[in-house]
Amino acid sequence: MKSARPFALVLVTAPDLKTARALARSALAARLIACANLVPKIESHYRWQGKLESGAETLLMFKTRKSKLAALEKLVLARHPYDTPEFLVLPVSAGNQKYLAWLAADGG
Repeated sequence: MKSARPFALVLVTAPDLKTARALARSALAARLIACANLVPKIESHYRWQGKLESGAETLLMFKTRKSKLAALEKLVLARHPYDTPEFLVLPVSAGNQKYLAWLAADGG
């Protein structure tokens, strides 16, 4: 296992798979991420504007470099249909050496 301090995992939810795919393609085309995983049909429960809400969403998991986070956030906010989209950054502390080398080389 190798240190992965320059990398981050970003979580974003989208209202549907079509929107999630468009966000992933845009981020890949802009070379802001190396990879996006889409997890459809998650169920979200939350409080919004004083009311309890729930609904089906698609979770995106973006693998990227910390140096690209500001540009990635700007892209997501500009293209996302929600007023307040989720954009949570999780640090990556370590990972498989070969995978991290690919992540470093392929745009993330």
